[in-house]
Amino acid sequence: MIDLEAVVALRAVATNGSVAAAADALGFTPSAVSQQIKRLERGTRVALLERAGRGVVLTEAGRHLVTSSSSVLADLERLEADLHLAGGAAGSDAAAGRRITGEVRIGAFSTAVRGLLADVLADLQDAHPGLRVPLRESEPWETVALVASGQRDLGIVHRWGGVALAMPEHLVETPLFTDVADVILRREHPLADRAELTPADLADERWIATFDSTICRQWLRRLFDGVSNAPRIVHESMEFENHLDLVRAGLGIALVPRLGRPPLHPDLVAIPTVNPASTRGIAAVHRRSQADSPALQTVLDAVRDRVGARAAA
Repeated sequence: MIDLEAVVALRAVATNGSVAAAADALGFTPSAVSQQIKRLERGTRVALLERAGRGVVLTEAGRHLVTSSSSVLADLERLEADLHLAGGAAGSDAAAGRRITGEVRIGAFSTAVRGLLADVLADLQDAHPGLRVPLRESEPWETVALVASGQRDLGIVHRWGGVALAMPEHLVETPLFTDVADVILRREHPLADRAELTPADLADERWIATFDSTICRQWLRRLFDGVSNAPRIVHESMEFENHLDLVRAGLGIALVPRLGRPPLHPDLVAIPTVNPASTRGIAAVHRRSQADSPALQTVLDAVRDRVGARAAA
């Protein structure tokens, strides 16, 4: 009998590119992941990983197992959801306010963690103490990969303007809201009295930005399409709160989303961009096979409720 937990570990290696990265994604040690895969190799009597330099790659048999197991794991998720639904129906008369149990693993980008999910997780903990909702911070494309491979159950992702975010067919995407990013300037900056700013207005500015590998940085570059020699990046940081401090210190300007942004210091002003506007669509993603999971739907409903509360505030 094939060990399905070990198959999940092998899929994690395929998705993340190494045993160490797979272990980090699954919350195990590299040794535990290696042992799971070795046990799977003994059970199947074929090699599933092979050395490639200092790392490992999947063998042809390993790739075949990962591909073929997708439908099996999806069927098991649907079966689990059906069991939860059946159990809920059986006990609905006895407990009209039935509390949800189980686990929904979430992946989300940093400002969603700070500006949205911290409150959602606190509400869920109070309403459903038997529901576990472990959270992992990750960039949108990593979150999509983690949900697609079964390592996370629900992802919160963003898309900036026309920056592509590939979505596998077996994932369901639920739009949540549109977030706006503003240019942050010191109050005495010559542009600080504007109601809006265009890329041409900002062409000669020094910028504080996230790392080059992020979607936010890709959007900043795209914002200046057609404007030569811009943007001029002088400082890099992954934390938008750091961007605010660096702007306040007079070291440049920054494009900072409103989601998760703390109240601005009186020294700073926030001005939106036009032509194009700097907006990003926020969405939730989950596997189609989990659409009937009461636990997942409970978490997704809590996220949507929090979004509605933010819009009404």
